[in-house]
Amino acid sequence: MDKTLQAGTHTVPRHVAIIMDGNNRWAKRRFLPGVAGHKAGVDAVRAVIEVCADAGVEVLTLFAFSSENWRRPADEVGALMELFLLALRREVRRLAAHGIALRIIGDRSRFQPELQAAMEKAEAETAGGTRMLLQVAANYGGQWDITQAARHLASEAVAGRLAVEEIQPQHLEAALVTSGQPSVDLCIRTGGEQRISNFLLWQMAYAELYFSPLFWPDFKQAAMREALDDFASRQRRFGRTSEQVIADQHSRDSTC
Repeated sequence: MDKTLQAGTHTVPRHVAIIMDGNNRWAKRRFLPGVAGHKAGVDAVRAVIEVCADAGVEVLTLFAFSSENWRRPADEVGALMELFLLALRREVRRLAAHGIALRIIGDRSRFQPELQAAMEKAEAETAGGTRMLLQVAANYGGQWDITQAARHLASEAVAGRLAVEEIQPQHLEAALVTSGQPSVDLCIRTGGEQRISNFLLWQMAYAELYFSPLFWPDFKQAAMREALDDFASRQRRFGRTSEQVIADQHSRDSTC
């Protein structure tokens, strides 16, 4: 049976990616500093991890800090880095206890050594988790990811290990930081904006897009379940006709 199937009668996405937007606006509406919104967003992170793990999602990727976020005010960036470090230290035991492996994707070179060390430690302590993979994109950009993959393929070609005419999409995909993971099935963005903001550009080629008006701190269990239900109601054609998809589904059902 297709690996993308089943939680009861619902189709479950193998890979969910979330752009966690609206923390600052959530805080401003409450006359609080922006960092208060980011702190409140930690509860939403716990909520979506819980729902996705229970639903059978294999990979959950959260866009925590983009390569463009360095342009924000220095005090906000500093507060975000402190919060990131604190969250890594506080949440690692919870993740490990629930069988969730943590992986940080992105260019780590710009982070302070203390934060880089905390990332490595958290990854090592949760490495045995098999229930779900939680990927946190930090200092990540989709264009950066594709560029570093192309650079790798170019070096392989120059070294004579890969002929240029033999390069196929799967070669580039294998050089991305998400190598070995399924493509994104469902991309959620909170906060009311409707764009993907340079997130997992290659990996989201056929993703279903879901936009929520809720600010990230308000996106809790019920909202995540609603997004999964919406995904389950969609017909994914991948270039085929509806009739072909239905015929293929009937064929799979008859062999299950």
